[in-house]
Formats: sequence, C-alpha cells, structure tokens
Amino acid sequence: MKPITEKPGEAGHARSASSVRWALASLCLSMLMPSLDTSIANVGLPTLAQAFGASFQQVQWIVLAYLLAITTLIVSVGRLGDIFGRRRLLLIGISLFTLASLLCGIAPTLWLLLAARGLQGLGAAMMMALTVAMVGETVPKERTGSAMGLLGTMSAIGTTLGPSLGGILIAGFGWETIFLVNVPLGITNFLLAVRFLPADRQEEKVAQGRLDGIGTLLLALTLAAYALAMTMGHGNFGTLNLGLLLTAAFGIALFVFTEAKVKSPLLRPSMFRDSSLSAGLAMSTIVSTVIMATLVVGPFYLSGALGFDAAHVGAIMSAGPLISALTGVPAGRIVDRFGARRMSVIGLIGMMTGLSLIAALQGRFGAAGYIGPLVIVTAHYALFQASNNTTIMSNITPEQRGVISGMLSLSRNLGLITGTSVMGEVFTLASGTTDITTATPQAVASGMQTTFVVAALLIAATLVIALTGRTFAKRTTLSEEAA
Repeated sequence: MKPITEKPGEAGHARSASSVRWALASLCLSMLMPSLDTSIANVGLPTLAQAFGASFQQVQWIVLAYLLAITTLIVSVGRLGDIFGRRRLLLIGISLFTLASLLCGIAPTLWLLLAARGLQGLGAAMMMALTVAMVGETVPKERTGSAMGLLGTMSAIGTTLGPSLGGILIAGFGWETIFLVNVPLGITNFLLAVRFLPADRQEEKVAQGRLDGIGTLLLALTLAAYALAMTMGHGNFGTLNLGLLLTAAFGIALFVFTEAKVKSPLLRPSMFRDSSLSAGLAMSTIVSTVIMATLVVGPFYLSGALGFDAAHVGAIMSAGPLISALTGVPAGRIVDRFGARRMSVIGLIGMMTGLSLIAALQGRFGAAGYIGPLVIVTAHYALFQASNNTTIMSNITPEQRGVISGMLSLSRNLGLITGTSVMGEVFTLASGTTDITTATPQAVASGMQTTFVVAALLIAATLVIALTGRTFAKRTTLSEEAA
C-alpha cells in the first residue's frame, strides 16, 4: 500500500475527502490509545497488587512508569520526527505501543510489567507528539481548529472510558485484557496510517542536523526529577521532594547553557522569543494545572462535605470528561469560524466564570450547584484547548512541527502533574488539617471554596497573558502591513 504523497498545502484538494477522513481516523486512534492507557491501569491496581503479591506503593509504579516515560521523552521524540520523518516515527510509535501492550498482557512478573509499561510510554510519547504535528500535513489550514477539537475529543473519551472499560475487562476476562485490548486497536491503526497518512517529504528532512544527545539526556533527567518531585511522598512535601526540585532547577540551567553551545540543539533558545509560542505554552501549563482542581478536590468535596457515596461521586465526576468529549468537535468548528485568539480569550473567561461559581455556590443546590458550574468550566476548557493548540501549531514552520507539538503535549502533562500536587496542597492547607480524610464537612467545604478561588485567580492571570499576547500580535501585524 502506497502512502499519500501530496504536499501539506494541497491536503484536501489533491487528496480525496475520503482519504482525509481515513487519515484523521488514524490520528484519532493515535490520540485515543495513549489517553486510554493513562487511566485504564488505575482501576486495576488493587487486582494487580493481589496478582503479583505486591504492595500498593509498588504497583503504583505501573502508572508512574508510563507517565514518566511520556513526560521525559515527548519533546525528544518530537524532534526526532522533525529529523527523520514524522510519519515514519509515528508508525514506529504505533508498532512499539502495540508490542509493549502485548508484553504487558503476558508479563509474568511485576518488574517485567514495569519495563513493558515504560516501553509503552515511549510509544505513547511518539504517538501523542506526532499526532498533533501531523495535523498540518493532513488537513487544510482552514480546518485545523476542527481537527484539533476532534483530537481533544478523542483524548477526553480515552481518559473517560479508561476506568469503566478497565473495570469491565478485569471483571469479565482478567487484568491482562486491560493491556491486550490495545493490540487489535494498534494493528488497525498501523494499517490505516500506512495507507492514508501523507508520506514524509525529503525536503522537510534536509539540513535538520543530528539529534542533540546531550540535550536530550539532560532534558529527560530534568523532567524526570521534576515529575518525581511532584508525585512522590503521597502529598507530604519532604526533603526528597525538595532535593528533586533543586536537581530539576539545576538541570534546567545546565540544559539552557548546553543548548546555547551545540550546533544542532534539541530546543533552540531563539524560538522562545516568539511571544505567541511562549504565551501559548505558558497558558497551556497554567490551565492544565487549574483543571486538576476539579479532579483532585472534587471527590473529597462531594463525599466529605455533601455526603455522597462512591457511586454517586463517580457519576458526578464523570460529567466533566463527558462534556469535554461532547464539546471538543463543536469547539474546533467555532475556532475555525471565529478565530483562534478570540476563542482563547472567551474560553478563559468562561473557565474563570465557572470556577468562581463553584466557589460561590459551595453548599448550595446540592449536586446541581457543583455540576452546573463544572459543565461551564469543562466546555470552555475544550474551547481553550482547541483554540490555543490551533494558534501554536498554525504559526510555526513545517520543520518545527514535531518538536513544538512535543512541547505542547509536555506543557499539558507538566500542568497536570503540578496541579495534582499544588492544588491538592492548597486544598489541604485551606482545610486546616494534615489528613483531609478525617476533616470535618465544614473544613472540607472551606478548603474547596478557597481552592477554587485560587484556581479562578490563576485563570485570571492566564487571561492577562492571552490579552497581552493578542495586543502584541495586532501590533506586529500592523507593523508588517505598514512596512
């Protein structure tokens, strides 16, 4: 089967609409599969602990190994795609992810399972970074927002579907199937990608230089140190966490110094002079940090303050991801019609409004007082994601798509990791207790209110960044037109 070979600018014109749809189907699967495995293993941890005779702390590394591999490697594999060809590396990523899923399903020991999960995380990093990068080569520029919204929907569906699908598979067929389910999906995705994704153009790969081995290693170690600092200690920020943070800070300084010296850096420092890119990455990180407040604080508030049981808490918590899944595609179409920068601002305003309402309606109207504002937050989060991704990926040169896409995914992952720690710590401090599980309903309610006020203020700061960036972009456009 020969791949599509048309140039990116000709996508949708020389290629048939059917080919574009099948190519998008492949990209959707490439986003769905890694997202599914981010959450599907969580529900199986008790079963896996029993199956391998391991402690809960040991089996937690089944989740952590996967997330660490993605976080530490996603920028590097994006750069590799720019050098060696994004389609080629995406095919390798799909194959690696599928093979690793098979190895996870047949692993006889916990340590082999952890190794397979790390390998699966490498494949997932390739898929997540290069899927977004391939959008510019697959669909016309005027449909970029719709494609980004569709990928956001698939990511939300994967994350939402993971726990429920995992529970069904474990109950009916055993823990192995939560990993083996990826094998038929991976084979289908590989066949679609081989047939319908546009081939790499040789001119895109010339003069890209060699892979920056030192920079890649430094960035991976730095990100690993930061991720471990945010996730280890089970909510207690101790000496180990501080040491890891200091290590990460030193690693960043060393990485910046190294990148300024090498001929073919992993990340060119000059690219951060682009205010649109820098602002977009910063906003992505802050917004992802804030969105974790709903996932970290929400369950404790619903159970501890409102008195809902686990079943009702799960049902209420599913409202957010469900809304994200339903609004992703419409949000993308809105971005295409009204403009990405404008919709970024509206998305942030909507998020700030929803977060403020959650804090203001604390204790009122029961579940409705939480679900209503949560719907506002998540719908506008989907709008922001589609518009911010479109802004970033539409304003870069083709040879940078892989590495910038990797940085975009990294900013989101770092935000989610940071949010879990930071928003959880704000909630604990605001509740006035060291053990939130024993806090009184009044303390939990007070902690929730303060946390969401802080979240709303963070979005307000992000809105300032967006408005400043929009003003600067207008001035730049006027200056270029005048010249």
